[in-house]
Amino acid sequence: MRIWVTADLAEGERITASPEQAHYLHNVMRLGIGDEVLLFNGRDGEWRARIAETPRRGCLLDLLARERPQTVGADVELIVALVKRSALETIIEKAAELGAARVRLVFTERVNAARTNVERLQAIAIEAAEQTGRLDVPAVEGPRPLAQLLEIWPADRALMFCDEAGDAPPALEALATAKPGAWSILIGPEGGFSPAERAALRGHAAATPVSLGPRVLRADTAAISALTLWQASLGDLKGPLSLREPTPRCPGGAPRRERGGRK
Repeated sequence: MRIWVTADLAEGERITASPEQAHYLHNVMRLGIGDEVLLFNGRDGEWRARIAETPRRGCLLDLLARERPQTVGADVELIVALVKRSALETIIEKAAELGAARVRLVFTERVNAARTNVERLQAIAIEAAEQTGRLDVPAVEGPRPLAQLLEIWPADRALMFCDEAGDAPPALEALATAKPGAWSILIGPEGGFSPAERAALRGHAAATPVSLGPRVLRADTAAISALTLWQASLGDLKGPLSLREPTPRCPGGAPRRERGGRK
C-alpha cells in the first residue's frame, strides 16, 4: 500500500493524510491503527509509516524508516495533443507506468477537444505512480498551442516526432544512433498533424521524425508504443535507472480515484 504525499519525509515525523487518503485507507482498504503503509514524495525516497491515530475523517501517520533512497528515471516527457477523454486518461495512466517524467498537453489544428480536467488527469498520474512503485509522480501540464511550445523549445532537449505520414525511419532505427539525455515524445491528435504543422516539425532543429510502423495507430496506442520504444532504446528498460534531478512536484490535493473504477 503506497501513498503519495507532498510533505517532507524524515524519521520520527508525523504526517497528516489528506481527507481523500484517509477515506481510502479507512473505508476502502480497511486499515486501522497499527497498520503500515509506504509513503513517497518524489524527493526523500520511500518511507515506511504506521497509522498512529484516526481522528474523525482523518489519519495521522508516524514515519518509521526509509525503505528506498530517492531515484528517478530517464528525462523523457510526453507531449500529446488533446484527444477524447477516455483515450487521454489512458495515455496519462500508461505514461506514468512507463516512466514519463512529465506530460504536456497541446492544442493542434485538428484537435477535437477544447478543454480537459487537468486536476483529474493529475490524480490518475498519482494513482498510477503509487501502483507501479516509482518514487516520483509525473506532473501533468495544462494545454497550450503547439506552435507556442515550439517557439520556446530549449536547445538541450531532443524531440521525437511521431510522424504518421509513413516516410520517416522506424523509431528503433532512428533512436539507434541517438544520444541519451533530455527528450520529449510528441503524439498528434486523432486527425493527425496538419501539413503546416508537419512541415514546421520536420524543419525544427530539435526534431527527430520517426515512424511507429505500417499501421495507423490510435493516439493512446501511439503514445504507449512510442514511450516503450524510447525506453527500450535510451531509457530504463535497457538497464539500471539513469539519475537526473527530480522534476518539480506535481500539484497537491488532487482527488483520489477509487481503485478499479473511474470517478
